[in-house]
Amino acid sequence: IFIDIDEKTFNINPELLENQIIKILNEGKLIPKAIISVDLFGQLADYVKIKKIAKKYNLFLIEDAAQSFGASYKDKKSCSFGDIASTSFFPAKPLGCYGDGGAIFTNDEKLANICKSIRVHGQGKDKYDNVRIGLNSRLDTIQANVLLNKLKIFDKEIILRNKVSNFYSKNLNDNLLVPYIEKSNVSVWAQYSLLAESTKIRNKLVNHLKNDGIPTAIYYKKLFSELEIYSELDNVSHPVSKKISDCIFSIPMHPYLTNHDLEKIINSINSFFKS
Repeated sequence: IFIDIDEKTFNINPELLENQIIKILNEGKLIPKAIISVDLFGQLADYVKIKKIAKKYNLFLIEDAAQSFGASYKDKKSCSFGDIASTSFFPAKPLGCYGDGGAIFTNDEKLANICKSIRVHGQGKDKYDNVRIGLNSRLDTIQANVLLNKLKIFDKEIILRNKVSNFYSKNLNDNLLVPYIEKSNVSVWAQYSLLAESTKIRNKLVNHLKNDGIPTAIYYKKLFSELEIYSELDNVSHPVSKKISDCIFSIPMHPYLTNHDLEKIINSINSFFKS
């Protein structure tokens, strides 16, 4: 069951979430089991409201923190809000290794042991005692070494990412809708995403930036609810997600963008609108 997003934060809308839970319960065809909440682009979802809803309806809460590792709400860090949380260490993420990697977080010891078992081929008492279907999902030593060293400077990089985002927002808000961050939230800025007035303007601007040698990305061109794999589900509309998807694009974001880099990107965008 897909839930539409909040128009400002792009994260799951708690009001719509509860409405949909009530609807599903009243229909009686499905039994809600869990909530998966995604922290999109580096900002935490509204877990104050989401956790209340999860508790009210006895639902397991999964925090998808693939893009928010290092972010926080009132000094409480990402990956500590759900019954279980997962993050990604893919190279493009705020804390990235040099290949595939990730981590799972939980305070439930039984669940933690199950995850450890699944990680190593469904291992039981030893590696020849397979008690469940598992995977080979161990983080290898090389990637762990990369992450341990990058972790030492990660707090500094989060500060630098926020300096970059503040500079962008200050200089781009005349022509584009800049990202909104909730009070008490610190984003880790997995992406810096802007909204144009229309798909046409967005696409023209992306081409303009490409001609100036500035890369962009569009997340996500197709809604999950529109993917073929989910074609058999009820075709419920998600107007906010659709509206954002049609107009959003992301510009370069990393902690080591220089003033020259930033000014080149900002000047290119602003020159597009002047012309």
